[in-house]
Amino acid sequence: MEDSAIIELYWRRDEEAVARTREAYGPRLRRLAENIVKSPEDAEECENDTYLRAWEHIPPQRPARFFPWLAKVCRNLALGRLERAGAEKRSAALTEWTAELDACVPDPLADRVFEARELGRTLSAFLRTLPETDRALFARRYFLCESLREAAAALGLSESKAKSSLFRSRNKLRSYLEKEGFSL
Repeated sequence: MEDSAIIELYWRRDEEAVARTREAYGPRLRRLAENIVKSPEDAEECENDTYLRAWEHIPPQRPARFFPWLAKVCRNLALGRLERAGAEKRSAALTEWTAELDACVPDPLADRVFEARELGRTLSAFLRTLPETDRALFARRYFLCESLREAAAALGLSESKAKSSLFRSRNKLRSYLEKEGFSL
């Protein structure tokens, strides 16, 4: 089933939309989440939460490119799960100290949100300057969190060539960001 037809099912609030999404993208979403959380159970939960988010956000949103939209949602859920798992390991004393310090330190969240958006726009502009294969490799490795071996195989590259390409792309990115005013 095509993405536009699946999205139309969401718009009609037809529960078949979730089944069709799972059928079309379930294994890819699960693999993406597992690359991040390293746990099949947590990955399955991220996948299921992705379907829930799709149900909650379509409508009013109508993603132009459905899988990238789903992948972004799934990736963010997996990263959040990973962050929470790390937070649970912090000591009670550190948590208490942080809470006390928060009362006298200004919240830099607004600046961080603006800078993150600006960085995202700059990164997108940089990726558009790369050849298609380099861009796909970069996205597979750093957005989809695939191993070097997986990303190289998917694009028909040797691991050595993929590793060199990523090294050059990272160096180009570093120069591009510095030129755009980001301090590294």
